Amino acid sequence: MENLVKNEQESPKRKKRKIEDEDEDGDREEEEEEEEEEEEEEVLDSMALWFTNDEEEDEDGGRDGFSDECETEDEDDDDEEEVVDSMALWFTNDEEEDEDGGRDGFSDECETEDEDDDDEEEVVDREKKKQKDPKWSSLEHKGPVFAPPYERLPETVKFWYNGEEMRLSEEAEEVACLYAKMLDDEHTTEEVFNKNFFEDWRNVMTDEEKGKITEFEKCNFKDMNTHIKREKTDEEKLALKEKNDELLKEYGFCKIDGRKEKIENKIEPPSLFIGRGEHPKMGRLKKRVEAEDIIINCGKDSKIPKPPPGHKWKEVRHDQSVSWLASWIGNVQNKTKYIKLDPSSKLKGETDKQKYETARKLHKNIEKIRKDYRDDWKSKEMRIRQRAVALYFIDKLALRAGNEKDEDQADTVGCCSLRVEHIELHEQKDDKEHVVVFDFLGKDSIRYYNEVPVEKRVFKNLQLFMDNKAPGDDLFDRLNTSIMNKHLNDLMEGLTAKVFRTYNASWTLQQQLDLLTNEDDTVAEKILSYNRANRAVAILCNHQRSVPPEVYKKNMEKLKEKIDAIREQISEGERKVKEAQRDAKLDSDKKEKEKETKLKHQLAELEIEKRNSNENKTESLNTSKLDYNDPRITVAWCKKYDVPIEKIYTKSQMERFGWAIVEAGPDYRF
Repeated sequence: MENLVKNEQESPKRKKRKIEDEDEDGDREEEEEEEEEEEEEEVLDSMALWFTNDEEEDEDGGRDGFSDECETEDEDDDDEEEVVDSMALWFTNDEEEDEDGGRDGFSDECETEDEDDDDEEEVVDREKKKQKDPKWSSLEHKGPVFAPPYERLPETVKFWYNGEEMRLSEEAEEVACLYAKMLDDEHTTEEVFNKNFFEDWRNVMTDEEKGKITEFEKCNFKDMNTHIKREKTDEEKLALKEKNDELLKEYGFCKIDGRKEKIENKIEPPSLFIGRGEHPKMGRLKKRVEAEDIIINCGKDSKIPKPPPGHKWKEVRHDQSVSWLASWIGNVQNKTKYIKLDPSSKLKGETDKQKYETARKLHKNIEKIRKDYRDDWKSKEMRIRQRAVALYFIDKLALRAGNEKDEDQADTVGCCSLRVEHIELHEQKDDKEHVVVFDFLGKDSIRYYNEVPVEKRVFKNLQLFMDNKAPGDDLFDRLNTSIMNKHLNDLMEGLTAKVFRTYNASWTLQQQLDLLTNEDDTVAEKILSYNRANRAVAILCNHQRSVPPEVYKKNMEKLKEKIDAIREQISEGERKVKEAQRDAKLDSDKKEKEKETKLKHQLAELEIEKRNSNENKTESLNTSKLDYNDPRITVAWCKKYDVPIEKIYTKSQMERFGWAIVEAGPDYRF
């Protein structure tokens, strides 16, 4: 094989011809392109001779480099919307609703797609490098707060099956309540959701219940739903607040290196898995987490947290190389989840800052990296060409690198795992040349659809990669995420596909803010410009959200009611002004005009809010704002244009980005 490669590479025909860099001179470029096209035809015939032998197949026929067990400390694909109403029984009172209407009661590291959504192999590679770096010297805490025990429904609340009431066993009733509280949710109309729920529900039923409850369609949860969603009394709300305050005081903090730091330490209660998009496991039961499932991490000399009475911890560790306090494995996706420091902690702030500094470092190297991968589009080695085109997509489209999935996971892909069926090539489409149409399920089963004009050389390489392949074949068959991650780190220490996404997101935000912001606009108009700039980032990164139609409609109706009410007040004010002018009541005239001016200002703000809500109903702005955009860009923009920072960030977000608020002045540039 080596002799064949050598003969092919040293043939006189090849010595006379080499692929040169693109020349701006038109005639020469055309000649080179014709020559390269001839060579690519020859490539098709001799492709097998070009492959290098630095990648070996493993026993399963796959390529080395994939991690057999990829346990990510930072990744969790659960949807924020999985946090159901029952969690309100033990959330702290200072939690705020996020833009999707969900609660922020759980650590972002556990529940949302945030900065920790890296591909698993990327996380593992990064964590291996950090193993020698201690994160703390001393760590002490009281352990996590578990979900409260289930309280049975009153006997007056019925479950009905086939028109007859049934008294369920306690475990079956608890799981039935999880479904009942979601009865008005769109997910309960999904066949996959209902099928998975019914299977898991039957697994906790008694034999007698299994014998009776055999058809899901005959189940009636309406009485249970009505009871669960009833309005709490003032006394119940007060009792809940007092209980949460006590929990926060006792369990809401840890001591790390002598500092008292806030932690988000609540273990999620039982719930039904939702995921994002068309996830194949939607509706599965997320079981109650017990102490026996928990690994505790604390200092050797600290007091070990006490487990609940009658229970014991799975394990106690003293691992200074990680920052988590407790971990467990979720039963649905078999992924490790963590209790960590609050995002406002000093350690978290340092990690955030380092992430954005790495992205800024990429800014200094980006032109050379882009020139290199463009040169590699003409490489004589297929693996290098494929790597270069994939890197172009990671850079231009902010695609994730991607990793292999287990059979029971959603068929989601990233750049390196794209298949032929995921793209279409069009020489011309809608008056654009060399268009690539992407259509695949990305992270969290969210559809990625994009029609992108690409450079001619990229287009021709894609034709080459797709030649003689079936729809289910890999587009980049000489590439995987391990190879890509190694190459990225060779280009720049610490460089990953995530760094590319962070860089391009922050760069896009900076450019869009420069383009859209008008110094003479009102604060409301400037905020609209900010959200539009952030929306451009969300579109780039494919950060989508699904707002139930009924929720969106209800929100818009509320806005309309406010707008109509203010318009009516303005009309009434104008009438009073005319009356005052007619009766020569100068003081009354002045007061009414001031009131009218104030109302018109409120009306303008509400109109902008309505426009903003309508524009951003399908994009998730929080993901990019919190986890991809350098917060110093936002802080600098606020200071430069006199926009109160609290208009952009919530109280908890301002605590998280306290370091950026202190550091960034009005002249900061990414």
